[in-house]
Amino acid sequence: MLETRAIVIQVHGSEALVEASGEGGCGHCNSEKGCGSSKLTQLFCSKPRQFKVQNEANAGVGDEVQITLQDGVLLRSSVLIYVLPLVLLLGGGILGSHWSSDEASRDGFAAIGSLLGLIIGFVVAKKLAKNHPVMAVARNLVHSQTK
Repeated sequence: MLETRAIVIQVHGSEALVEASGEGGCGHCNSEKGCGSSKLTQLFCSKPRQFKVQNEANAGVGDEVQITLQDGVLLRSSVLIYVLPLVLLLGGGILGSHWSSDEASRDGFAAIGSLLGLIIGFVVAKKLAKNHPVMAVARNLVHSQTK
């Protein structure tokens, strides 16, 4: 189960918009043995990370909560976002090369088929992600600003 701390920004009924802290996932980001993914996040993601979560802790604006993501959700989401477009890219390239009528145009057809497969993969992944959103849960109230 993945967990992180976040601060509640807005509350809408049973959901809350939270801003995750800038801490690394495993705590080894500043050591030489760490993978350094937190450094990449800081480099490419200048805006704070905000997520919509289920507010099971009944937290208010300004409260610090523990956000949990169930086991397997991250893997399924990664497969959907990364593997599906990649598989369709490769499949489009193979189909495109088979559709060519001669040897000289085979690479062009493969490139066009790959591009179409990649675009279709991203469109399908986006539709599937909208139909089955990943919802993290704010389960534990860590620190309350409201008294």
